[in-house]
Amino acid sequence: MLDKVRDGFARLDAGEINEFDLDELIHRYKKAATRLWAFCGSSGSQWQRAAAAIQYRNDQGEPPRDWWAEAESREQ
Repeated sequence: MLDKVRDGFARLDAGEINEFDLDELIHRYKKAATRLWAFCGSSGSQWQRAAAAIQYRNDQGEPPRDWWAEAESREQ
C-alpha cells in the first residue's frame, strides 16, 4: 500500500494531481492501514491467528484481501 503513496507524491511532483488529491490518497492509506492493523491485532497470538487466516485463504485458493480497495469502498 505504501507504494501507492509514493506514486502519489511522484504524480504530485509531475503535476498530474493536486495537493487535495494527494491528501485524499494519504487519508485512504491511513484507513487501509488501520483496517489491516485491526485485522492483525495487537498481540503476538493475534498476529499468529491473522497469519494463519491468511495462509488458510491462500491454501483455499482465495485471493488475498485488498485493504486498499476496502478502504475505498468504505469512503463512498
